Amino acid sequence: MRNALRAGFQRGGIELRHLLRNGKEMASHLSNVVVALLVAGFVGDDVPGTRTPMAHLLLAGFAAYLLFQVGMINLPQILVTEREEGTLLRLRATPGGIPAYLVAKCLLVVALAVGTLVLLLAAGALLVDGPLPHGPGDWLTLAWVTTLGLLAVVPLGAAVGAVLPNPREALALIMLPTMGLLFISGTMIPITSMSVPVQQVAAVFPLKWMAQGLRSALLPDTARTAEVAGSWELPMVALVLTAWAVLGFLLAVPLLRRAARRESGSRLSARHEKAARSGAPT
Repeated sequence: MRNALRAGFQRGGIELRHLLRNGKEMASHLSNVVVALLVAGFVGDDVPGTRTPMAHLLLAGFAAYLLFQVGMINLPQILVTEREEGTLLRLRATPGGIPAYLVAKCLLVVALAVGTLVLLLAAGALLVDGPLPHGPGDWLTLAWVTTLGLLAVVPLGAAVGAVLPNPREALALIMLPTMGLLFISGTMIPITSMSVPVQQVAAVFPLKWMAQGLRSALLPDTARTAEVAGSWELPMVALVLTAWAVLGFLLAVPLLRRAARRESGSRLSARHEKAARSGAPT
């Protein structure tokens, strides 16, 4: 296991350097920050029942969604694409290959998510008077909610990526549910403005709790009156995110191993031939 961790960190560092040198990929991730800032810059009202600017709620919600997106959209797409390219097939012949691969991907997406979060908060504070934690306690809350949130969604995203059919269908299959969660989880509008059944559905998934935890770190304490329970419910935030983290870890490695076992040279060749016939790049 120690060798797998070492190999995973080495591989993750290499992939992170490649990402930072890829201008197209970096521009794609930066565009999410730009969209968040533009939306926040055009919102001028306060959160109903509070004196908290709606722009602050939006930026806190976007911060949670960007973390969620990296784990649940970007990571599955990466895994499916590399599976199609034969990466999992090569890992079958490498001792500890799957755990090391998972460690590397987790390192890559965590670095990307944290970098995006820091950029969003810093740019928001400078350009649109966005929120920042007000004291050591808020900074600590920001740190543990971010950590638990990533632990909840990154392994889950790896598990999803292991079962998606192919890169061409992956985006369509994961984008619709994640966009649905974006709108019902209190990231764009106060969750109390939605019906009780919608609130109950949102409460099952980690995005709602990630957004609520980040709001507790970034917004003034008076803003808690706009929450469903009239409080931040930080113990529940920690409990739900921990439960999703455990579930994700229990699913990710077995599903990736299963996906690797199912890979073969004939399957890979068949996929490439099918892609060639359809005109898609191989």
